Amino acid sequence: MSRRFAGVDAARGLAILGMLWAHTAADGTRQSLADGRSSVLFATLLGCSVGLITGGARPRRGADRREAVASVALRGLALIVLGLMLWTLGTPVAVVLDTYGALLLVLLPIVFAPTAVIAAVGVVAALAGPLVVQAVGEDLSTPFSPQRLPSLLGEWFVTGYYPGVVFAAYLCAGLVVARADLARRATLVAMLGGGAAASALGYGGAALLGLDASAHANSTAEVLGSGGLAIAVVGGLELLCTAEATARPARTVLAPLVAAGRMPLTIYTAQLIVLTVWLATPAAGTPPWIESWALLGGLALASVVAAMIWQRFVGKGPLERVLTRLTTFPARRA
Repeated sequence: MSRRFAGVDAARGLAILGMLWAHTAADGTRQSLADGRSSVLFATLLGCSVGLITGGARPRRGADRREAVASVALRGLALIVLGLMLWTLGTPVAVVLDTYGALLLVLLPIVFAPTAVIAAVGVVAALAGPLVVQAVGEDLSTPFSPQRLPSLLGEWFVTGYYPGVVFAAYLCAGLVVARADLARRATLVAMLGGGAAASALGYGGAALLGLDASAHANSTAEVLGSGGLAIAVVGGLELLCTAEATARPARTVLAPLVAAGRMPLTIYTAQLIVLTVWLATPAAGTPPWIESWALLGGLALASVVAAMIWQRFVGKGPLERVLTRLTTFPARRA
């Protein structure tokens, strides 16, 4: 990814902090503001990242294309391994990384397909995916353990917290907008307007028709509502960071989110490790739990401050650096 998009990074930082909010906010009603929507935003941004890695509006060709495919595949495998490792911590958090990694591998054949094909796959996932999940049912009761390895495919794609048959819609949406060129103002305006319209249709239609568009409902209404909101957020933030009238103040105000969004794996992993340690302390209560405004505030502040300091003096985040080395060919490592 030769160019950094500050608005995209800010959206990724927002997703990371949104996940933290969903995990630790002490008030259930306030928690619902971020619950579900952050993982959808993260999934959409993953699609954007894949699109940018593979060439954006000008997809790579020849040897570059083969290297890009290998890089995406290796990223998928790395996310699966890291995600499964984080599950073993036993923190009461539904880890999302392994599902995202599995989705990258499954969607690899369409990464360089025509945009219309990618969009069609996304539409099918949005319409048919919820029906599959509803027909099969969910199984969210048991945390991951090595004994459950044989059932992972089913959990990744149908029965888990983030069923791939539905979440594929978000990755496809992110890939489509990356192919449409995130450097073009017209693309960003279309994302903001179209995303807002889709979100209004999803949530508004659910309210009028009595459908379920709540967090983790994995319904078509939620796909439109949360997915549309994610596209609007990415487009709106990037527009703020690039428009002549707003670029400078927006980049200043959003600097903490941009910093966090440039090292998401490190921050996400560190947050889960801290939560695991927290559960072993008296402060977690009896029985121990992670809902705490103090914990939320402390972790959020520490995340953005550490990210800003690290990038100022070191550069790329530690896990991001490892991922780059694992998934990039020597001649192309940045």
